Amino acid sequence: QVQLVESGGGSVQAGASLRLSCAASGRTFSSYVMAWFRQDPGNERGFVAAISRSGGNSVYADSVKGRFTISRDNAKNTVFLQMNSLRPEDTAVYYCAADLDARVTTTPSRYDHWGQGTQVTVSS
Repeated sequence: QVQLVESGGGSVQAGASLRLSCAASGRTFSSYVMAWFRQDPGNERGFVAAISRSGGNSVYADSVKGRFTISRDNAKNTVFLQMNSLRPEDTAVYYCAADLDARVTTTPSRYDHWGQGTQVTVSS
């Protein structure tokens, strides 16, 4: 079992940067594929980025490629999402998720554990 707590959200203007963090409890953090999803009102939760257990492989949604970077520090049980060149359409609640499967996946239903979310608001 792992518990996830996100932080780092906030309100910024377009073009700014934010760095989200997700701290995980437990001693098996390195066993989990980690991902970020986001959801805005009226829409389903959508994939943003995912990273393999070792950190050697990552996958991104087309809408954030080249602007967002996912990384992890297994020694600190933390996964990060560096968000640069933010746009108003990036406004959403961002969720951290963990999956014990070895494969990196973009499907929300594959993830077993979720954080409570952190709000990111980007104004034009």
